[in-house]
Amino acid sequence: MSASRIPGHSRLTKAHKLSIAGVATLSAAAVAFSLAPAGAAEVQTVNAAPVAWTQAVGGAQTKTLQGHLSAQNVISQANAKAAAKIKADADAKAKAEAAAKKAREQKAAASRSAARTPVFANNLDGWIKEALFIMKKEGIPGTYAGIHKNVMRESSGNPMAINNWDINAQNGIPSKGLLQVILPTFKAYHVKGTKFDQYDPVANIVAACNYAADRYGSMDNVNSAY
Repeated sequence: MSASRIPGHSRLTKAHKLSIAGVATLSAAAVAFSLAPAGAAEVQTVNAAPVAWTQAVGGAQTKTLQGHLSAQNVISQANAKAAAKIKADADAKAKAEAAAKKAREQKAAASRSAARTPVFANNLDGWIKEALFIMKKEGIPGTYAGIHKNVMRESSGNPMAINNWDINAQNGIPSKGLLQVILPTFKAYHVKGTKFDQYDPVANIVAACNYAADRYGSMDNVNSAY
C-alpha cells in the first residue's frame, strides 16, 4: 500500500530541502556580516579609551613631578645661599672678635709695660739707674758701683763736661759727657732707644758701658782712662 497523505500538506522533496538549507546559510552569513563591523568598532573603542586615559594621567603626573623637582631645586638653592651667608657672617664675626681680642691684649701689654717702667730722677742717681734699666734689657753688663766710680773719675758727675786738652781734643774729637766718650765711639756703640746726643747723661752712660763691655768685659773692670 502507498503511504497516506495528510490533507492540506504536501511532501518536501530533496530539492526543496536543499533550497531551504541554502537560504538559511545565506541568512546566517548576512547576520554575521552585519554584526561583525559593529563588534569590531566596539572593541576598538573599548581598547582606545584606556590608552587615552593613561596618556592623560601620565602627562599630568610628569608635569606635577617636574613642578615638584623645580620647587625643591629653588628651595635647595635658597638654603645653600642662606647657609653660605650664615657662614660668612660667622667668619666675619670671628675675625672681628679675634682682631678686637688682639688689640685688647696689645693695649693691656702696653699698659703693663708702661706700668713697669719706673720714673727716674733727673740727677746722677736717676741717670745711672735709668741706664742700668736699659742695659739690663739690652744685655749690657755693669753695676751701679762700677758706673758711679768711673763717672766720678771722668767728669765728677757733670753731664756737660768736655776735655779740651788731651790727645783726642788735639785730634779734634774731644771727649764729652759723664763718661767722657768721643764721638766715633758714641756713634759705634750708641744703643737704640736712647737719645743720639753725647751730652745726654743716660745715652752717654749706656754707650760708654756698651763700649767697655766689648773691650773690657764690663765697665766694672775699668779703673783708669779707657
